[in-house]
Amino acid sequence: MMTNIQPQPLFDNLQWFSPNEYHPCVRDYLSTIAIPGILDEYHHALRFLYSYRGSYDTFNSYRREIERLCQWCWLIKQSLIRDIDRHAIEEYFDFVINPPKNWVSESHSQRFNTGDDGVRVPCAAWRPFLNRRLNKNMSSVPMGLSQSSLRAIISGTSTFFTYLQQENYLDKNPVMLIRQKSQLIQKQQHTRITRKLNDVQWHFCVREIEKSCAQNVDYERLLFIFSAFFLMGLRISELADSPNRQVVMSDFFRDSSDLWWFRSVGKGNKMREIAVCDAMLDQLRRYRKYLGLSGLPKPHESIPMIPKLKGLGGIGIRQLRKLVQNGFDLTVDALRLAGRDQDADDMRSATVHWLRHTAISKDVIFRPREHVRDDAGHQSVQVTDRYIEVDMQARHATARGKKLINFEGTNDI
Repeated sequence: MMTNIQPQPLFDNLQWFSPNEYHPCVRDYLSTIAIPGILDEYHHALRFLYSYRGSYDTFNSYRREIERLCQWCWLIKQSLIRDIDRHAIEEYFDFVINPPKNWVSESHSQRFNTGDDGVRVPCAAWRPFLNRRLNKNMSSVPMGLSQSSLRAIISGTSTFFTYLQQENYLDKNPVMLIRQKSQLIQKQQHTRITRKLNDVQWHFCVREIEKSCAQNVDYERLLFIFSAFFLMGLRISELADSPNRQVVMSDFFRDSSDLWWFRSVGKGNKMREIAVCDAMLDQLRRYRKYLGLSGLPKPHESIPMIPKLKGLGGIGIRQLRKLVQNGFDLTVDALRLAGRDQDADDMRSATVHWLRHTAISKDVIFRPREHVRDDAGHQSVQVTDRYIEVDMQARHATARGKKLINFEGTNDI
């Protein structure tokens, strides 16, 4: 095992990405590994990732998984991907669940930077895995993996192997050989959405941001962000700018029936229109007043939805995530002051996506699930049904009164 070699990034961002060329620093890095055929295999990975250039989020997701797989095969197993079998891929899935410390970063880092000579160079702080910062004091917990994250890793890895099969680079997909026997994925009769804020946490969150607005007007931006996530159930990629799409004010639009909608591009690069409630329009007016804009957006208004404080354009995913984390930190501090330590502890692990889960879970209580499905961009109502908890509460209520001995006629025994 080449554990003495510190992993370096292999694949750059989309704007610097080419399916046929690679940075000199990557070439030098691969030459230190010295596995015959590694460059050919690297080019296969480049072409696979490039095929997903139409969707920024999908590209980033596959890049993360393929980069980890390549590094593990080449550094840990000292083998080409084409030569690993079912047993090796099981080792790999165990590895991603518990990676070595020198493969894990405590904070986000870019993969590459541009040097003074215009050449892309690797960032020394980058690691294949990220132990997400949980609060402003940088305290953290062991990485761990949720079942959904593990499913995504297995799915992404399998998709890459299928691609290599179709390219006649290998004969079989080792992931498919273990799926029926693998004990990695726990199967459940019904999977509930649990990564969300409860009513107390959400109440404190809104209250603290509104209090901050009264002290510092720049918190109006944060209030709008939390409002948009909660009142429209957005994913983070649907509010942040990316190389393929800029979110602008005219994404809010009014139809011929005088109804307001929000135009969004979600998973799989699919466009949808989200119904905008009156409360969201109120928050939009308030936010636009803070920005020095009047009323509601006009057609073709190209002003960024969340403009950068410095420079042109709108903020990206990383900056948006930091802003939301600021709101979470305010809430955790307020919960502790109120003596709600359990709510504060639970909220320390909250991520931006919890806001979407919170929004949809509230929506399904009051709205037809088909309406929630379309606004949320779910492929089917079965996905939306995971957010419904009323039947789970009723199910628990009927079980709560069960007794160890509860049969008629037991007095005659």
